[in-house]
Amino acid sequence: MSQTVAAPRTARRAPSRPAARAARPWCFFDVEVVRVEQITPSYRRFTFTGPDLEHFADPGLDVRIKFVLPAPDGGYEHLVRDADEWYAAWRAQPEERRNPLRTYTTVAVRPEVREVDVDVVLHGDAGPASRWALAAEPGTPLVLLGPDARCDGPVGGIEFRPPAREHALLLAGDETALPAIAAICEDLPATAWGEVYVEVPHAADARELVAPPGVRVTWLGRDTAEPSTADGTGCAHGALLVPTVKEAAERMLGAGVLGADPPTQCATAEDLEDVDVDASILWEVPGLLEEDTVLYAWLAGEAGCIKTLRRHLVAELGVDRRAVAFMGYWREGRAES
Repeated sequence: MSQTVAAPRTARRAPSRPAARAARPWCFFDVEVVRVEQITPSYRRFTFTGPDLEHFADPGLDVRIKFVLPAPDGGYEHLVRDADEWYAAWRAQPEERRNPLRTYTTVAVRPEVREVDVDVVLHGDAGPASRWALAAEPGTPLVLLGPDARCDGPVGGIEFRPPAREHALLLAGDETALPAIAAICEDLPATAWGEVYVEVPHAADARELVAPPGVRVTWLGRDTAEPSTADGTGCAHGALLVPTVKEAAERMLGAGVLGADPPTQCATAEDLEDVDVDASILWEVPGLLEEDTVLYAWLAGEAGCIKTLRRHLVAELGVDRRAVAFMGYWREGRAES
């Protein structure tokens, strides 16, 4: 299922400029659910409110925030909020006291009314985030870890770093990457052009994305594909995304975008590190590339699929590895802890 979007850009972000400044770019925000909306079969939108959300910054693109979920022994009694090394303190806690952390991308931030929207993909009740999302209703408390508008410096957490000069874009991911892809598309300049591919559980999960006229969005619904799982009951995760993105990358590179020469700073199959996605995190995000590039790719989703695409683009097609961001958000077959 393909959808070409040329929707006009709209103002998504309202800046907040409080007088008091913050020393750290990120802080904890106590919030509660104020609205819950089932926007598609697989996605539930949560609107949060909280007394300090007027200071919640929104630097745009795919900036990450975290849900700090209630600890297994209940609540937030042992959450260390003020330490500079909060993450070290969090890791040092016994598992039963440690608040589970999950990463998301905001849909909208409205500091003037102290509200934040986040879309959560529903995939059963196997882990703490899934269970929270299925049970949450207006009044349910949560803690968000997000960027603080009172900090003067950069907040970090943005992985979309394309070259400054004109280039073709290739964005691709599964249902877990859709919120980040949507945010990136909305923040692209009007002159941007390229292709976007999103694999989702259901064709009905497709929705209009705000994007420049030159950006084509293609939806890949697994429920409309031929069965490819081992038991023959459905379409395997990545079965649509991987071959489609491979074909798109080959076609876009073959077109000689900008008339540029193929990249020379590329890795061979021997040079490219073989990441064990069952033992470590696949997360390779280069810094800003100064040189011209034929193609800039941003790929996120299930780690096994992203590893396959990483090797194809960099080792087989010769794309400069500094022009590709790869993020393995999760690993199929591994239970959410």
